[in-house]
Amino acid sequence: MDLHTALLFCATVFPLICTPGPDMLFVASQSLGGGAAAGLRATAGVCAGYLLHSLLAALGLAALVAASPPLFQALRWIGVAYLAWLAFKLLRSALRRGALDAQAVERGGRRDALRRGFLTAALNPKGMMIYLAILPQFMRADAPAAAQAVALSALFVAGCALVYAALSLLLGRGARGGCATTLGGRRRRWIDGVAGGLIAAAAGKLALS
Repeated sequence: MDLHTALLFCATVFPLICTPGPDMLFVASQSLGGGAAAGLRATAGVCAGYLLHSLLAALGLAALVAASPPLFQALRWIGVAYLAWLAFKLLRSALRRGALDAQAVERGGRRDALRRGFLTAALNPKGMMIYLAILPQFMRADAPAAAQAVALSALFVAGCALVYAALSLLLGRGARGGCATTLGGRRRRWIDGVAGGLIAAAAGKLALS
């Protein structure tokens, strides 16, 4: 792949990466609730989910999903249900009183943020559609399709990592209250409510798209 094609592809997908969607809203909710570290773990999970889409695109399975409207809709509603479940848990937590042990959450939430980020991206069929609608426009017929798909996917995932990592650092700054080991009940409920609202908005966006 020549440099001109790579730069043109990056210029095309960058606005899409910066457009708020389920992935970005999920990363934002994690950053607000658990600080920059939680946001970065969620970002790593989201990028892993897009790597799965890359593999499926390289294997040609994404075309199968695109050719089967029932399968596409099934994946979309599974993603909606998963995000709605996450939003429900956070909003329910926002209605409960009591402080939160931030250190306990830090110890138990590392794998959880990665897993949730991965599922948020993997169950978002619009991510797969990006590969179907955009990647072919930058691929040459006289070169191996799989290798080109992997190269373009790597640029897309790298863009997601940079944007979402920057968002995590921006929103997570001071979100954990410095070196405090507990999160006051009122502040904890506010953070859970905002995070739950963001994820609910992501579920609604995916449902209406």
